[in-house]
Amino acid sequence: MSDILIVDDERDIRELISDILQDEGYATRRAANSEEAMAEVNANPPALMVLDIWLKDSKMDGIDILMTVKRSNPDIPIVIISGHGNVEIAVAAIKQGAYDFIEKPFNIDKLMVVISRAMEASRLRRENQTLKRRETNTAQMRGESHAFKSMCSQLDKVTGSNARIMFTGPAGSGKEVAARYVHEQSERASAPFVCVSAATIEPERMEEVLFGRESSERGIEPGVLEEAHGGVVYLDEVADMPMGTQSKILRVLVEQQFTRLGGADKVRVDLRVMSATSQDLNARVREGRFRQELFDRLNVVPIAVPGLEERREDIPLLAEFFIEELHRTQGLARRALSDAARAHLQTMRWPGNIRQLRNVIERAMILGEPGQPVEIADLQTDSPSGQPESDSHLVLTGALTRLPLREARELFEREYLLSQINRFGGNISRTAAFVGMERSALHRKLKSLGVNTAKLSEVKS
Repeated sequence: MSDILIVDDERDIRELISDILQDEGYATRRAANSEEAMAEVNANPPALMVLDIWLKDSKMDGIDILMTVKRSNPDIPIVIISGHGNVEIAVAAIKQGAYDFIEKPFNIDKLMVVISRAMEASRLRRENQTLKRRETNTAQMRGESHAFKSMCSQLDKVTGSNARIMFTGPAGSGKEVAARYVHEQSERASAPFVCVSAATIEPERMEEVLFGRESSERGIEPGVLEEAHGGVVYLDEVADMPMGTQSKILRVLVEQQFTRLGGADKVRVDLRVMSATSQDLNARVREGRFRQELFDRLNVVPIAVPGLEERREDIPLLAEFFIEELHRTQGLARRALSDAARAHLQTMRWPGNIRQLRNVIERAMILGEPGQPVEIADLQTDSPSGQPESDSHLVLTGALTRLPLREARELFEREYLLSQINRFGGNISRTAAFVGMERSALHRKLKSLGVNTAKLSEVKS
């Protein structure tokens, strides 16, 4: 959208306006009738239209063109010109969305002032809409683990393309944050990022949410695809999308256009589509619950987002980031993490992943003593089963108490060392340094306990 489309059935008028605008530094296109005008709009929406109301040898007059363009491209400002102007026509044009009305013969200076103001108003409106859509928190990625760095390497490779991305990973692992990171590093960074979760929308409302609606009573109600025009639409938990909607989304991906519910006109969109799922889409395809064609089009670049189990060494870093974020956004007092708390966080179970970690930290900051370090006692959280997630994997059960001391000690050592290895992301050298053993001694100990060190992630040692 960088040029101005001039629609007038008089060639002299078209050329005059075009020459004046080009002298002012604008690029222009010209159309003599409604067919040429709509072809130009559909091919590439202009930044602004100068539109004559009375068009000879056209299927539509200026008001019809105005209404049609505003339905499909509401952000295009349109300046109406006419040699048969009257108050009724001007009022009708403004009601239908025209920016202004100028009567022929027009004053060139006045025309230029109106066009300049219309362009500026359009720019400010787009910027305002972008700011409203944009989250206050940008996509902030935190981590030092091998799994995290491997994912970031993949993300950096796709920021410069327009390829569709499918993010997979457990719930709460940060798939949307990864998608926002790609968006913010791409050429579409200044355009909208619109998120819609198929898991939270009632199936019967899915198409209305995506495509919008038209009615005589309420007019045009844009859907999220229209709101994301020029930017990114992020389809979260896409596996939960109804089968009927899947076929329509597939058509949008192919044609980059759709029809609102209750409408007849095609709405053109320029979108980059990213999607995410915590389910096995291949299994759903085999079961006939997800369309193979849609899966193939969405899964152009698959990127796996690791859960906290795969990046335990990042947990203290993430916890400290959340402490700072909660201080900045909610005014909660900063609290340091004690060494015991840092280690404990790395041995806890995190079925809810990063989202659950943030909740635990927020609870600790709210309920804990301001100015005092966060301790293990502040980190208690209950799992859905009611069992504390912070319990060690080793529980002193009746069976354990019946073991001889040597066997009980070996079981403890095995569980303890495996927990520490997990905590340090499989890094044997860092594990050995923490537990106070030589690396070779740790290898011997693990072998004596029946732990296959060849399967551990020694590549990160």
